[in-house]
Formats: sequence, structure tokens, C-alpha cells
Amino acid sequence: MKIPHPTDTHIGARIKMRRRQLGISQAELGDRLNLTFQQVQKYEKGTNRVGGSRMAEIAGILGVEVGFFYQGAPGTDVTVARGPVDSTMDQFMATKDGLIIAEAFVQITDPEVRHAVAVAVAQIGRAMAPRPVTLVAAAE
Repeated sequence: MKIPHPTDTHIGARIKMRRRQLGISQAELGDRLNLTFQQVQKYEKGTNRVGGSRMAEIAGILGVEVGFFYQGAPGTDVTVARGPVDSTMDQFMATKDGLIIAEAFVQITDPEVRHAVAVAVAQIGRAMAPRPVTLVAAAE
């Protein structure tokens, strides 16, 4: 079995993340592209490469520039306004739980409550992680 190229896997994860952010199913994206949901799955896993014209179509449907899919890709220096994209964060945001947590967290308006939640999650992560998790104080 052929192993997907890391860039193809990264692009697929970015497609999946953005699709989930918009609440679009694989079947719906496939319908808009005249593809099966299985083909969308293959793109998202990196099993099949996304050609340039197809990537432009996907970008249009998902409301992003084509460069969005390359942000943080292995071996690239593509950045966004906030800096390099962390592939671990991309992978997390491509999950259902990642989106649930992110959407709920941004709805917390009280800064003290937000900080308490962040500290609690960091402590849980630190207790369960094979390597230490460090907290970085945000500039205010």
C-alpha cells in the first residue's frame, strides 16, 4: 500500500477542518464537486492527491483561498497573520471534539472564567500527556 505524501495528508486535514467548521458533510461537499463522499474521504486522508483545478473548486466552496490548504504544510514557510500554523492544532480542529471545544470556549465572555477553563484543561492535559504541557501567558 502506498503511503500518502505528508503534504497531501496536510492538505486533506485542512480541507476536513474547514469543511467541519462550516458544518458541511462529506456527502454535501461531494455533491457540490460532483464526486462521491468516498472520494472526499480519500482527499481528506491524503490517499488521493487534490489537483489544482479541483483544489480551486474546493477553496471556492469552503470560502478560503487556495493557499489556506498549504498553511503550515511540511517543508513550507506559508504563514498566516498569527504566525505559522501548527499541524497539531490543525489535526485537533479537524475533529468533532476540537470544534465543539473551540466554539464553546469562544462563547465564554468572562476573562476569569476563560482563564480558569484554560488552566483546568491544561492541568488535565499535563496529567495525561506523555510529555509535559506548558502554559504560555497571553499578552494583554
